[in-house]
Amino acid sequence: MAAVTYYVALAFTRSEDGDIVACDPKEAQSSDQAIRMAKVLAANKPHCGALAFSRAGDPAIGEFADAVILKTVGDFDGGLVET
Repeated sequence: MAAVTYYVALAFTRSEDGDIVACDPKEAQSSDQAIRMAKVLAANKPHCGALAFSRAGDPAIGEFADAVILKTVGDFDGGLVET
């Protein structure tokens, strides 16, 4: 099977301890759609932020490249770098 690219929007919430916790990922059809979804997710409670990323690889053999962050939105404690 040929390599495929997945686009994902991922929202985050804050736990009672103040830690940032990932929610369920939402698959998108394109990078633009993933970015739009991340913006909407970040704007809605209880989310404190969201990000859009892509990941390319070959699902038939289970090999994937590192995720590429397309956009971060909202409250993040550093460590995330957009490309």
